Amino acid sequence: VKPYGDASKSKKEEVAEMFNNISAKYDFLNHFLSFGIDILWRKKAIACLVKDQPKYILDVATGTGDFAFEALSKLHPNQLIGIDISEGMLAIAQEKIVKRKEGHRMQVQLGDSENLVFEDHTFDAVTVSFGVRNFENLTKGLDSIYRVLKPGGKLVVLEFSNPKKYYI
Repeated sequence: VKPYGDASKSKKEEVAEMFNNISAKYDFLNHFLSFGIDILWRKKAIACLVKDQPKYILDVATGTGDFAFEALSKLHPNQLIGIDISEGMLAIAQEKIVKRKEGHRMQVQLGDSENLVFEDHTFDAVTVSFGVRNFENLTKGLDSIYRVLKPGGKLVVLEFSNPKKYYI
């Protein structure tokens, strides 16, 4: 679904614009509209990775970084990189990184799920929280994620939509 329905822009451009526009209010809206249940969902999703203890994690569609910070807290990875197509959301995440003094373990950068710039088999785990629904091309995004995931690595997706099977 394209947020604005502007035929001259791609879904990706519209999604980036939408999140740039709401970035300052995103965390409040997310927690308020879900009655705080989003916090519990993040904790449960990250718990899926505890036994694996991934050391290198990629958080796709990181937004303001809440899922990534939960991963840092519970999994204690050596390195976590968060990517997002919204500069506004990344600015909020970067402020949180500085405030929490996590710059030695966490970085955020502008990035596109469908064209990940990382080498093949780089990450022990890849996470996506409330972002898959915004992929312009789901198959291309999942293929890109699979490419950067190490053999035996895990992908954890937290999403509102009804899940569909994806075969690799």
